Amino acid sequence: MEIKSNNSFSQILTKSKYMVGLLCPKHLWTLFHQKEKIPEIDEQMQHRFDQGHLVGELAKKLFKNGVDIKTDDFKKNLEDSKRLISSGKPLFEAGFLIDRLYSRADILEPVKNNEWNIIEVKSSTELKEEYIDDVAFQKYCYEKSGLKIRKCFLMHINNEYVRKGIIKPNEFFKKEDITQKVGEKIEWIEESIEKMLKIIDLKTCPNIKINPSCQDPYECPLTYDCWSILPEDNIFNLYYGKKKVLFELFEAGVQVISDIPSDFKLNGKQKIQHQCEKTNKPYIERKGIKNFLKTLKYPLYFLDFETYGTAIPLYDNLKPYQQIPFQFSLHIIEKKGKKPKHYSYLADGNTDPREKFIDELKKLLGSKGSIIVYNQGFEQGKLNEIVAFLPKYKLWVNKTIKRMVDLLKPFRDFCYYHPKQKGSCSIKKVLPALTSKGYKGMEIAEGRTASLKYLYITHGAYDGTRATPEEARKIREDLEKYCCLDTEGMVWIVDELRKV
Repeated sequence: MEIKSNNSFSQILTKSKYMVGLLCPKHLWTLFHQKEKIPEIDEQMQHRFDQGHLVGELAKKLFKNGVDIKTDDFKKNLEDSKRLISSGKPLFEAGFLIDRLYSRADILEPVKNNEWNIIEVKSSTELKEEYIDDVAFQKYCYEKSGLKIRKCFLMHINNEYVRKGIIKPNEFFKKEDITQKVGEKIEWIEESIEKMLKIIDLKTCPNIKINPSCQDPYECPLTYDCWSILPEDNIFNLYYGKKKVLFELFEAGVQVISDIPSDFKLNGKQKIQHQCEKTNKPYIERKGIKNFLKTLKYPLYFLDFETYGTAIPLYDNLKPYQQIPFQFSLHIIEKKGKKPKHYSYLADGNTDPREKFIDELKKLLGSKGSIIVYNQGFEQGKLNEIVAFLPKYKLWVNKTIKRMVDLLKPFRDFCYYHPKQKGSCSIKKVLPALTSKGYKGMEIAEGRTASLKYLYITHGAYDGTRATPEEARKIREDLEKYCCLDTEGMVWIVDELRKV
């Protein structure tokens, strides 16, 4: 079998760039001509990539005689792929270049009659539409290079898998035949590629207006630059506003919420937000706030959890991406007029922290009084997941959950709304809007960063790097400060609600 290739390495349309081109011509052009404008990968994105690499390595274990082709040298990857295609063995990361198109398969699986299956490995727990486009580009490139492709598969994580001892790849993954869906995409892929190559060859950047694909299926790295034209109180901050409708407003020249026409259909909460933007004053529904405050029974326990999860479960009795509680902060007010006392727990060591976590929590929560959380579904869900693993706590957890009061409720119900919230009811927006205090300037200022920092000091980085004792100490201090502010902030919020 002859494998075609060429020696043109400039202005190549790769699989990843093709996926970018499907969403935004401006982003595609920028990748080739003004790459310095693309923001560096942040810690959270790098973590996603690392999780994907770990899942990819696990998938290779399903093919015991597979050959891993190195990817650090582009030319050598092409040469080795061309040479090894006659080996009749599964190939990992085999790359082919033809007519300015380059693609590299996660797994090329040999089948009868000199044919191959494409197996794309994803760290997702479901099949997504963009994965079909991804594999369609691969199939087009390989067949253009001379390979015969029989079937296309997506291998993704089985979200029902529960770890029991050593990870079993054959149970961890689900394999779906996507051959037909890929075939449907192939019908128009050549036209898409031609358009993209023309965009790449343009001397000036195409002028693209902001549109729904800027944030769907994921946020474009150029969003900050492209959306900077919008004023702070722009219409895309409208509470639960439908994107399609908002873009229609934008196309009609409406940019700020206060300029939305009076005859435009808004629901009750959106009308409150609209009015607040016009007056620049908060909306206060005192009866609703008063009724909420009546539900609080002393002693008051202000509680917040921090969790982390990984694609491949780290401990037994865990599912992929299942969140593991590793930290809590608790402020307790014994009686009306008393100052709050702070208690906390932050797991140490690299063993499963769940039983120690719930033991420490049980010691502090007592048997009566309101347990105040922000977005109660999260804390309740984590406690119920622990019970599934440790059923001896079921009775205590059931009683604890019944005592929970959700501080999100008066804000979700718009009993209080301030224009500084920008259409959000999250504590990160409510706290500064209501109290002028917030998370600005903190080393750790939101939950995802807290998770990644804890994961780093506990299990190390993907490349094997470990935190120094000094790094670990500093990160633990920052975690304590962050989680403490979450519950102290709730104390302040309740104080402010009492005032209004």
